[in-house]
Amino acid sequence: MKKLTFFIGFALIMNFTACSGNTEVKDSRSAHATIPSENSDLTDQGKVQPLSAAAFKKLVWDYSKSADKWIFEGDLPVIIDFYADWCRPCKIVAPILDELAKEYKGKIRIYKIDTEKEKELARVFNIRSIPAVLFVPTDDKPQMSVGALPKPTFKQAIREVLNVKE
Repeated sequence: MKKLTFFIGFALIMNFTACSGNTEVKDSRSAHATIPSENSDLTDQGKVQPLSAAAFKKLVWDYSKSADKWIFEGDLPVIIDFYADWCRPCKIVAPILDELAKEYKGKIRIYKIDTEKEKELARVFNIRSIPAVLFVPTDDKPQMSVGALPKPTFKQAIREVLNVKE
């Protein structure tokens, strides 16, 4: 219940810092890198890794096989950042996630999904505002947070939702 209250409170507060539509002009400077080829190692730890729908199905959850039941495919807890290049709050979150990927190397994986390119995944998770961050523990249901979270809040979620010690 604490976890739910925690995320509902932050979702309400941080929703004011979320983007809810593509109303801004695209910036040529991307907050995130492009998705690597199919042969790339998407499990590289210590870096935020871009994720396609095909890779998501292999590494996180194959929703095409089990749409009604969450079956986590990974071996480590995961944070997934749903973002778009034009979203200013997403650009604030990106360096925080880069730092966390290094700090928690070998303990969690951090992926990012471009909602403009991976519309199917955005639909599966009903993404309406970004940044949206999905926290996926290895042994429980995932929890979504919307808005630009500060680093201390990410660390608290890593401890409390993902059950990872520093």
